[in-house]
Amino acid sequence: MRSCRSCLGRKSTIAILTLLFVGCTAQPPQSNSQQSQPPLEAEPTETLPDTPSQPDTSASTSEEEAQVIAVDITPNGTSNYQFAVTIASPDTGCDQYANWWEVVTPEGELLYRRILAHSHVDEQPFTRSGGPVTIDADQVAIVRVHMHPDGYSTQAMEGIVGKGLAPTTLTDEFASELAEAEPQPSGCTF
Repeated sequence: MRSCRSCLGRKSTIAILTLLFVGCTAQPPQSNSQQSQPPLEAEPTETLPDTPSQPDTSASTSEEEAQVIAVDITPNGTSNYQFAVTIASPDTGCDQYANWWEVVTPEGELLYRRILAHSHVDEQPFTRSGGPVTIDADQVAIVRVHMHPDGYSTQAMEGIVGKGLAPTTLTDEFASELAEAEPQPSGCTF
């Protein structure tokens, strides 16, 4: 009789262990199935440093480069326009300041230059008007800024005079010879 009780005890223990083992492995764990499916609303992932990306073509500028950020054009007679140009520039004084803005054709012809006689350290951005600029309403114009001592900014505004201008990026070489054209600043007041 004793051997039967011990057999039942061992059989019961084996049966319980088998049920526990089968019960644990019979159902797939919840956490694994949830991890294998992506969330419905995934957060965007950051681009890895070694992943090639498209260059940023927006009209942004470095802290060391001036840029034309707005141009208001008003008629001033037949084929004459007044330009009000708003510039953001990293002026520090006469050692570094936006010293002119100009209107240029896409072919690189200088139509008008507005000399800025002083820096605008405490006035950023700033607007200065100039004209009259002789140009037709349907002609394309580029408005760009020159920075002393570094030269022309690549950030400019371009468009059809009668329709408005939009941000554009110029090449470093675009009409660079105009830096020597008259009129030139006669100095910097402050």
